[in-house]
Amino acid sequence: MRTIRVETSAATILLTEAPEPKVRDRQTGEIAKDATSGEALMTFGVVYLEDGESSLIKVTVPESGVSEGLTLGAPVSLPGLVARPWESVFNGQQRHGIAFRAAAVTPAAFPAASGAAA
Repeated sequence: MRTIRVETSAATILLTEAPEPKVRDRQTGEIAKDATSGEALMTFGVVYLEDGESSLIKVTVPESGVSEGLTLGAPVSLPGLVARPWESVFNGQQRHGIAFRAAAVTPAAFPAASGAAA
């Protein structure tokens, strides 16, 4: 499937769920690994705000890309964010969605309010 780069420069992204290991197999508890590097993967939730609209999304990053100092509700940066459409059949049901992946998740600052006095 094709990956689509997500331009985040005009967005505010807030951390809503702390990073935790991505589980590949819920029955065995096996942790998902990056297909290329073999590194463990982490998932977390964010709210993506842009142009007056918001979306709750889950993002996957390699374990080494999770920065120290992340705080729930605080803004974060997602360098290298991409979206990848997916589809599969599970228990006879066709499923589809969009998977989001970034190179890292790092603390960021709230954008300056337009028209704010210094």
